[in-house]
Amino acid sequence: MSARNTPVLRVQLRALAAALALPTLLMTSPIASADPPPLSPQAQAAGLVDILSVVPDAVVDLRYATADNFVGAPLYPADARCMVHNSLAPGLAAAANVFRARGLRMVFWDCYRPHDVQVRMFAVVPDPNWVARPSAYARSHVAARSVDVTLTGPSGLLDMGTGFDDFTLRAKAFATDGVTAAQQANRALLRDGMKVGGLSVYPGEWWHFDGPGADVDRPLLDVPIN
Repeated sequence: MSARNTPVLRVQLRALAAALALPTLLMTSPIASADPPPLSPQAQAAGLVDILSVVPDAVVDLRYATADNFVGAPLYPADARCMVHNSLAPGLAAAANVFRARGLRMVFWDCYRPHDVQVRMFAVVPDPNWVARPSAYARSHVAARSVDVTLTGPSGLLDMGTGFDDFTLRAKAFATDGVTAAQQANRALLRDGMKVGGLSVYPGEWWHFDGPGADVDRPLLDVPIN
């Protein structure tokens, strides 16, 4: 195709896209999406934001809104939203930019987690090495200051060596036994990108990242997850 035909082709593509109500092929990342609906008054008062307002091309796959989790039953309503405290927003946006530059997108498995869900989880697996013991205060997910994430690319999810909520030693962030060099490299890629955003990995789970102040005791939130 000659270079002089390129402007004509672009005009034709834009006209076709407009006619079909589709984005043009020349649109830049991140993928444009409609703004998420407003959060509940309780969520807004608690300073929470929808992750899709921070990382528009994020893949939201909340496992606890399905039966595909270690409990084997949905713990969230089907319309649950991925919400984080607004203090995490700049860091998550920065991390997403790092991954996007490599052709990758963030996948969110869990974000804000209501206290009553944490209680149910601990009743099933009462081992603080894998499930945080509920307390009278909010930390980590219960305070909306931690996220469970992985990465996806053109070929699907990156191979991290285990799935989500794998309660084995291979799930540890820096595990080497039973974790291939390629899987270790993928985990390092995830850690490095999240570190750019100021989020640190929990050594016991390669997918769990804490934002600033995740370990500070805070009042329990009374926020619906949808």
